[in-house]
Amino acid sequence: MAGNPRNGRPYRRLVAAQKAKGLPCARCGGYINPNLDPRSPWSFTLDHIVPLSRGGSLLDPANARSMHRRCNSARGNRTAATAPMRASRRW
Repeated sequence: MAGNPRNGRPYRRLVAAQKAKGLPCARCGGYINPNLDPRSPWSFTLDHIVPLSRGGSLLDPANARSMHRRCNSARGNRTAATAPMRASRRW
């Protein structure tokens, strides 16, 4: 029986590489503190542009972006067409 692919070394490398870039949240544009407890709603999570449940690739760097845990959970498995990003108040 195969294990969870998110526990594998290639996935952990992808998460570490994305986290090292220090990019803001793809949904709200806010800063993501890399030192927060992983259970915090404002901690870093890896979001997949094309959700895995809709055929997106788990290990493709082109399908990965940084998000807050809270923003990623709110987006769910919707795509940009069904869950548009919020406009920034900083114009």
